[in-house]
Amino acid sequence: MNLRKSEAVLQFSPSSIYCQAADIHIDPWKPVNRAIITHAHSDHAKPGCRHYLAHKDSEAILRMRLGSDISLQTVEYGEKFSINGVTFSLHPAGHILGSAQVRVESSGQVWVVSGDYKGQDDGFCQAFEPVKCHHFITESTFGLPIYHWKPQVELMQEIKNWVISSIRQGKTPVLMGYALGKMQRLIQGLQPFDFPVFAHGAIFGVNEELRRFGYSLPFIPLLTPDTPKQDYKKALILAPGSALNSPWMNKFEPYATGYCSGWMAVRGAKNRMTIDRGFVLSDHADWKELNSIISATEAEHIYVTHGFTASFTRWLNEKGWNANEVKTMYGNESVQEPDTHQA
Repeated sequence: MNLRKSEAVLQFSPSSIYCQAADIHIDPWKPVNRAIITHAHSDHAKPGCRHYLAHKDSEAILRMRLGSDISLQTVEYGEKFSINGVTFSLHPAGHILGSAQVRVESSGQVWVVSGDYKGQDDGFCQAFEPVKCHHFITESTFGLPIYHWKPQVELMQEIKNWVISSIRQGKTPVLMGYALGKMQRLIQGLQPFDFPVFAHGAIFGVNEELRRFGYSLPFIPLLTPDTPKQDYKKALILAPGSALNSPWMNKFEPYATGYCSGWMAVRGAKNRMTIDRGFVLSDHADWKELNSIISATEAEHIYVTHGFTASFTRWLNEKGWNANEVKTMYGNESVQEPDTHQA
């Protein structure tokens, strides 16, 4: 869908959310000349662009995933920069480390591209800050009223109790989720550890890259084929979703599986995955946060992208917002992710 041309500071092109006046793309899903990246997850940060611009806290993972030699300019939150008379700035999105909303101002109109975001402060990445604008492009991954997140402190205690209970039952607890974002949030939130912790290679790689760039994370040892079983028998194992039902799990027998995702709010998702315990933990906004954040922007026009776009757009219009559904190529929070490292 193309936005109305009279207001089209940004347009939805076949490649991206595009600013024609500045000739720059936001989160392109195809290779382009110049790209602003909201965050380092693979559905928003595609390889092959000639020049990238992102928040400075995205640099470690962008270089890890897209190549150490990519052309990358980084900026601070709130730092303004101008391209062909269009003013840009990045603002905290609270999704993962370095995630940013993109504010675009031209001809008296302010647009904000949310990327992915959440309202809850996770204690690791910088917390979301609402940005007032005329036009707000929002995600809608969990844009149904059934999606409601518990306070993080409460959920972390539930996870700790599950870990300790599993160990007491003679099972090795294997906790799964996204290697980038969710695992760092878990590592911060579960401290102090009351048990040893080991990491799958996908998580170890992300953690060590962030530590190498100076971010405050404890060292979580890599679980290798040479790690003695007595060392991890009574330990928490952190793994990506792709480890579920893989031969890699056999070494932990008997084990208990836990999975962290917003989709765990739906009983059928947990049952289909044949996991022992689902924890409703997401780095996206829940229903209440989506509504409160949209109100805080005071936007006159809302554009709803990836997620429950049709139903959430209908809801907004029924509540008096001027909302439009927009198709993009961004993904929703997944319960699986491809391996980038093997332990």
